Amino acid sequence: MTKVRKPYKTYPKEFKLEALRLMEESGRSISETAMELGLRRNQLYKWKEQMTKKGVVASAKKGRPKLQDQSEVASLKQELKRLKEENEILKKAAVFFAKELD
Repeated sequence: MTKVRKPYKTYPKEFKLEALRLMEESGRSISETAMELGLRRNQLYKWKEQMTKKGVVASAKKGRPKLQDQSEVASLKQELKRLKEENEILKKAAVFFAKELD
């Protein structure tokens, strides 16, 4: 039996920064802060590491596109390929008929 994975929950940059501020200034343990915010403890550590290494936390926009976006992109690529093929056929037909008129 396959277990269906929950979709990733994304948080805005402002939320991440506020969570890190709370973690530093609240005087409570990181576990308590994480529980209060509804996060996993290691998520706070991950955001803290991003801040120390890069100076910023990742925004919610990064990562893989959502499944519905992936399927839309795939269908648009397929349609583009089909239209390019049709365009090539029409170009060849135009050249063929232009030769016959001469």
